Amino acid sequence: MSGPSKYLLVSLPTSISPSNDREEAFTALQATISADNGTVSRFPIPELKMGTLDALVQQADELAKLDTACDGVVSKIGDGLRNILEGDQEKINQQKAVNDKPVDQYLRTFTWNKVKYRADKPLSEISDMLQKEIVSIDNEFKNKFTQYTQVKTTLTTLQRKQTGNLSTRSLASIVDPSILIQSSEYLETHLIAVPNPLNKDFIKAYETISPMVVPRSSLHITSDEEYTLYAVTTFKKHSHEFIQKCRERRWTPRDFKYVEGGTEEERKEMERVNRDERRIWGEVLRLGRTGWGDAVMVWIHVLALRVFVETVLRYGLPLEYVCGLIKTTPKGAKKVKQSLDGAYSYLGRSAFGRDKKGRIQKDDSTVSDMATGGHVGENGDYSPYVYYEFQID
Repeated sequence: MSGPSKYLLVSLPTSISPSNDREEAFTALQATISADNGTVSRFPIPELKMGTLDALVQQADELAKLDTACDGVVSKIGDGLRNILEGDQEKINQQKAVNDKPVDQYLRTFTWNKVKYRADKPLSEISDMLQKEIVSIDNEFKNKFTQYTQVKTTLTTLQRKQTGNLSTRSLASIVDPSILIQSSEYLETHLIAVPNPLNKDFIKAYETISPMVVPRSSLHITSDEEYTLYAVTTFKKHSHEFIQKCRERRWTPRDFKYVEGGTEEERKEMERVNRDERRIWGEVLRLGRTGWGDAVMVWIHVLALRVFVETVLRYGLPLEYVCGLIKTTPKGAKKVKQSLDGAYSYLGRSAFGRDKKGRIQKDDSTVSDMATGGHVGENGDYSPYVYYEFQID
């Protein structure tokens, strides 16, 4: 199968086989799915500690929310990796592993982590552990990625100052301090970046746009492809008005104060921020790689809990069931679902029937009753068996 993979978790009672045997039930599940539509692997879930029926119903609701939260964290970290690796899908895929295994291999060979999530613990306790873990993974990556975003923004700003046009770039290496009036009580020098098409307008109008502009004080400093930089002298008490009028005419006042050794300081700051950006980039990459794998592992354990809880609620005790993981595609998932419905619709009692041509169809009135009892999935679709879809991008 080419293209993105979609996974389906399916739990069926062993009664689907005449002998009620688990191996035969799994073989029956495999036989239901054609090789063109998907492949079926075992998905073992340990015998977990069950509480009361009310507790299981509550647990089912909480696990549904936790499932959504895990999906969100995995997607968020994936987006972060895509950002720092600039969308290079090959490099992104190299970072996505779970327990040092490719995702598909981890899923097809899934085993419950009995060390971290002991099966003899109450379901609520295991669920709480998983929730705390996913929140911790999310916060740790989010904080580090925010730190990277901030230093990246600072670096971009500094780079613009070095390579931008005269309206944004640093003027430390451009402006000769001798042209600036720096110690006068009354006069002040302003640096104005004028778009080149407006140069004639500037020369003609700068003396009259506000009071107390020193006549013929404009001095051409330098030009680039977009702007020309001028120095203009005004009286300080009218500086604010002059600057405001410049902005109205789309001339850009530059805020500049000469600092001795400023060029060298800017160079050192650029080097420092550049080092910080590379260091934090590496930290985000490492945290993204481990965080993504850990988040997927938590998510799959949450899905395993959902299957277990729903299986108990759906099929009752004694707990005799088989669980399979079906790998398919987004397009193939619909055909797989149709095959499963065709083979196991009877498990839903009267929720499914057949039309005149023998095709499976839902009895909407029965499904509505099932929904009231909590047997309909979060997408509003009723399945006569335990069924969950998920996709890991």
